[in-house]
Amino acid sequence: MTEKTTSLPQGFIPVMLTPFLESGAVDYDGLKTLTEFYLNAGSAGLFATCLSSEMYELSEQERIDVTKTVVEQVAGRVPVVATGTFGGPIAEQAEFVKRIYDTGVEAVIVISGLIAEENESDEIFLKNAKELISLTDNIPLGFYECPVPYKRLIPSTVLKELVETGRVIYHKDTCLDDEEVKRRIKVAEGYQFGLYDAYMVNAVSSLKAGAAGLSCIQGNIYPELIVWICKYFNDADREEDVKKVQQFFLDSMDIVHSAYPTIAKYSLQKRGFPISIYTRREVEELTEELKSEMDQLLTVVEKLQNELGITSNFTEYLVK
Repeated sequence: MTEKTTSLPQGFIPVMLTPFLESGAVDYDGLKTLTEFYLNAGSAGLFATCLSSEMYELSEQERIDVTKTVVEQVAGRVPVVATGTFGGPIAEQAEFVKRIYDTGVEAVIVISGLIAEENESDEIFLKNAKELISLTDNIPLGFYECPVPYKRLIPSTVLKELVETGRVIYHKDTCLDDEEVKRRIKVAEGYQFGLYDAYMVNAVSSLKAGAAGLSCIQGNIYPELIVWICKYFNDADREEDVKKVQQFFLDSMDIVHSAYPTIAKYSLQKRGFPISIYTRREVEELTEELKSEMDQLLTVVEKLQNELGITSNFTEYLVK
């Protein structure tokens, strides 16, 4: 088997935000509207109930309800994936994987830092991961090198064994290492697997190396540019534009990570999207200085999108 295939489509799979009401309750109507926003921006799929969704601040039932709301709103237009492991014994995690899968997602995502303790070896991680795989029937899985509770990287040698089970179809990559990304893509050749890089500094190089797409927090601020780079990264006629967009990703790296995800909600609000900046997760304060920096960044985004011929109109995305 030499031809590379992926069960998930190539392109941008955003790590979704969770909108909240000012009371702190999940804004399910807002979540439906936000889902439409990602779809209209050109997303190839959606990653619900992830760190950007404030998954650790959601109750177990809210995790189910948020995922189900997204799946039902998407109504089969693109595949949805969602996190299904939140700690505890492997058998317990496997049971929740099944519950998340029952919401209708395409694949359930496993948090690498919850499969083994930080001080435990890759051998123990692999043993536990294979146990989880064996306890979850034929459910398609993905792995996410989430920074919380700690960032556990999955070396290409270990990833190879996981992919060879035929069950792992998605990997949200946060190794930040261009060469390791290439090794990971190489060991998965020929399998129904896609690597989606979260590190926008390496966006173009990862895509050119064969990454299936991008899954990055920047897509919660300027998703249209992420969709654009996934489409044109290898287009010789747009080479200078691609360089310009890649440089913009590099230049905006610090601000998009500040007071996140509050700042992402603020940026959407400034663009006219109806979302509260209420955030359950404890993050740094969204100061007036940060707001001003984001305001300036959004001006740059608008100018860049106009130069590239990208148009966006939030009124198109509102759910009646």
